[in-house]
Amino acid sequence: MVHNFNAGPSILPQQVFQEASQAVLNYNNTGLSILEIGHRTSTFQAVMDEARALVKELMDLKDTHEVLFLHGGASTQFMQVPMNLLDDKQTAAYADTGVWGQKAIKEAKLFGKVEVVCTGKESNYTIIPKDFAVPNDASYFHITTNNTIYGSQWQKIPKTSIPLVGDMSSDIFSRVIDFNAFDLIYAGAQKNMGPAGVNLVVVNRNILGKIKRTIPTIMDYRNHIKDGSMMNTPPVFAVYVCMLTLRWLKEQGGVAAVEKRNIEKAALLYDEIDRNPLFAGTVAKEDRSKMNACFIMNDPALEEKFLAYTKSKDIIGIKGHRLVGGFRASLYNALPLSSVQVLVDAMKSFAQEQA
Repeated sequence: MVHNFNAGPSILPQQVFQEASQAVLNYNNTGLSILEIGHRTSTFQAVMDEARALVKELMDLKDTHEVLFLHGGASTQFMQVPMNLLDDKQTAAYADTGVWGQKAIKEAKLFGKVEVVCTGKESNYTIIPKDFAVPNDASYFHITTNNTIYGSQWQKIPKTSIPLVGDMSSDIFSRVIDFNAFDLIYAGAQKNMGPAGVNLVVVNRNILGKIKRTIPTIMDYRNHIKDGSMMNTPPVFAVYVCMLTLRWLKEQGGVAAVEKRNIEKAALLYDEIDRNPLFAGTVAKEDRSKMNACFIMNDPALEEKFLAYTKSKDIIGIKGHRLVGGFRASLYNALPLSSVQVLVDAMKSFAQEQA
């Protein structure tokens, strides 16, 4: 068995792979592949409807919040959010907690003013900022809820008097939070929800239509809402696999049940990182991500040797991001506790060999 700790595209449930592979050959005994079913057919409309309904159910969303499946991944949302919410003479508030926050800030500056109200840059993004004020006259406040590269996570969602926007690409559906506290959520699917190629957007329709600029038709959230995410040809297969993954998540007991397992997985790994003399965590303990555990070796000369050792144990995907080095173990929803135990055992046995 391969133990997949890749940061994304990443592990998905085996049950989903089995169902999706069958659908590629023959979807629901139609004699057609899911890859060749027309997106305007009732057959695919049922897939889209179920996927959107499952999001609303699992997030316990209010009627004000619309669910969209769009092209472009989370990076497209870096521009689509300010394009829809920020006039050129207005200001948006952003938190800078890593690479993806920085990229979002860069794109927002194309459409209006940006105030970076807090940053973890001075600590090399090893903490989540705590003491900051969000201006009440800003158009919205944007945060990246989990930082895949640096391994930090907002443990408490900040309260604001203005619309709150969250990039949840790497911790969507991983923990119980008040999703309705956000007026806009976006997330690339390829970590906790499905394959690469589709982006989830949840938006409170009441925050739309308040800017003066003309928005290109396909970039206007209101048009996608009106057409039920079917304004143009959606990424059919990616949406289908998302639907299967959301079904699986519901079968597991929903977000609360999955969060309980995620807490257990993270505790197992972080306990070993803190205990083992060869390793050290890189993020302040109170801000550690339960999705992406980042750590280093106290002796960098051993890193390549340890990577080779883990590869021999069928552990893949733990090499850290090129910007930070070290190691990163991604603990997404579909990763079983047994895989984390294999990694922990490898850390223990490697330390014994080096003693």
